[in-house]
Amino acid sequence: MEGNIPLVSTRFRALQHRNFQLFIAGQLVSLIGTWMQSTAQLWLVYRLTHSAALLGVFGFANQIPILLLASVGGYVGDRYNRHRGVIWTQAAAMILAFALAALTLTHVVQVWHLVFIAFLVGIVNAFDVPIRQSFMVQMVGKEDLPNAIALNSSIFNGARVVGPAIAGFTIAWFEKHHVNSPEGWSFFLNGVSFLAVIGALFAMRIPKTEPKRPEGSLLRNFLQGFRFAMHDRPIRSALILLSVLSLLGLQYSVVLPIFAGEILHRDAGGFGLLLSFAGVGAVLGALHFAARTDYRGLAKWIATTSAICAISLIVFSQSRVFWLSSTVLVVVGFAATSQMAATNTLIQNRVPDELRGRVMAVYATMFMGVQPIGALMAGGIARKIGAPATLAIFGALVLAGSLFFFFRVAMRLRQQQAAEPQAGLER
Repeated sequence: MEGNIPLVSTRFRALQHRNFQLFIAGQLVSLIGTWMQSTAQLWLVYRLTHSAALLGVFGFANQIPILLLASVGGYVGDRYNRHRGVIWTQAAAMILAFALAALTLTHVVQVWHLVFIAFLVGIVNAFDVPIRQSFMVQMVGKEDLPNAIALNSSIFNGARVVGPAIAGFTIAWFEKHHVNSPEGWSFFLNGVSFLAVIGALFAMRIPKTEPKRPEGSLLRNFLQGFRFAMHDRPIRSALILLSVLSLLGLQYSVVLPIFAGEILHRDAGGFGLLLSFAGVGAVLGALHFAARTDYRGLAKWIATTSAICAISLIVFSQSRVFWLSSTVLVVVGFAATSQMAATNTLIQNRVPDELRGRVMAVYATMFMGVQPIGALMAGGIARKIGAPATLAIFGALVLAGSLFFFFRVAMRLRQQQAAEPQAGLER
């Protein structure tokens, strides 16, 4: 983009594509429902058990399929029609939302139901994430792909502002009026919201292309994507740091019901607000990244935002004041989303299209796949030493990883870029 193009045009340039306009509109509605369901599920587990360990088990069940099956999802995304693949995954997620609503509204829901459906949703996500990420380039082309990634992140996190707040206050209102199973209506509305994104996907006009189908076994194809990612130093380094953030830093959401209920002494409405404040920061981070047209220095940006996120988590872990905790979560959301958007952009711009699905499967595995391990760790450790101490330790470890990345990777890349100004995107 030329420097004289207005900032608003630069920030939203991917929206010139009709297919992406449809996608964003449908996603916004659907993701508000998804965040409503996520908030209601966490609160329902906490309300039924008051157990940090079971919150960890719930997070583990929701994320472990991505660790096990993201490679299959990437293989499917490279071998078959990505447009149809996204439609199927969204339809499956809608069915699961309605099933969860039925169990809850008929007052038969138990914790094992929540864990099992979370596991099934995780299976759907294991296919949806790599397929949807690799489908993005078909909607906007490679030139506008970084902006599309950032705008998609903005929509995801914009819904993260609205969805938890709606769910939290709805649940609190129903509880105040002594209505049983108030979380069920959030699950039902999430099921309805999927109709928007499925309708948008059917309305798209995607040019017919014959995918260059990978040859060989599933394992061989995953290893091809893994080898490419690990032999490309900027991709490898960024993925490792992202894994550290995902394993430890992002686990604040697992113990957030404990902070809301037992430390900050708030109800479901307060819990929803805490999630929404993190979402506000995430939107700001995504929009800030969307405005960028110069992608030089991404490694330094990734290290800096990771360090800011880590320090903010340490501060949050020690806060006992609701407004301070809320403000700090804005910073956490901003920094974490900025780091994720930068990492995604770096990868997508360095990978050849025939390997895109498989490399994005590696991204999903190293980003979302490690979260179930972190969720179990967070739940188990919080049960022993408390949620504040657990989060402080996790934040300190993320900070150490960020500093190592900055001095051992980002600074070296900067020196190489000074010597080779035409080295590529990470320049």
